[in-house]
Amino acid sequence: MFDLLKEDIQAIKDRDPAAKSSLEIFLLYPGLKAIRMYRRAHKHYLKGHSFRARYISQKAARKTGIEIHPGATIGRRLVIDHGTGIVIGETTEIGDDVLIYQGVTLGGTGKDVGKRHPTIGNRVMISAGSKVLGPITIGDDSRVAAGAVVLKDVPPNSTVVGVPARVVRQNGKKVDITPLDQIHIPDPVQLEIDKINKKLKELEKQIKE
Repeated sequence: MFDLLKEDIQAIKDRDPAAKSSLEIFLLYPGLKAIRMYRRAHKHYLKGHSFRARYISQKAARKTGIEIHPGATIGRRLVIDHGTGIVIGETTEIGDDVLIYQGVTLGGTGKDVGKRHPTIGNRVMISAGSKVLGPITIGDDSRVAAGAVVLKDVPPNSTVVGVPARVVRQNGKKVDITPLDQIHIPDPVQLEIDKINKKLKELEKQIKE
């Protein structure tokens, strides 16, 4: 458990330039507190102590604003940045080295049974306010843009944007955009308009010739 804690603190240091010290992270970061309490709740959940597990998870939600169902499966070095408003459903599976920003929902659609929530691969970034819904898979090394609503599987090493989300970049190809962060987000509608305008110019040139 101590090794996991050290890993979590170091992962936050690596990804959050605002983090000043390990003590600050341990005492004051709600994302770390939520993960620590989730691990306690998850142990009780696996032992069949569902009421106790839910009690711990709801206590964590009140303290941090982050609601992680104790039945979720979470890998190592998950970093929750800020975290307010995050909801992670019961059958969610999250890989290693994932980064999640505030306002993210990893939820269900209300129509599925059994596996109802997403599977998130390794080294995935899920940006602020995005929603990933249903028993879909987000492939390794993929990025979900801020405000996106993801309803279908995302291939590995892809960038998805929009409502509903669509792939705008895969394996570093297809769309020439700056690296995705919280500001530089491509607009899929504008990309289509640009394609149409380009085609119109080509046709106008052909007509003149």
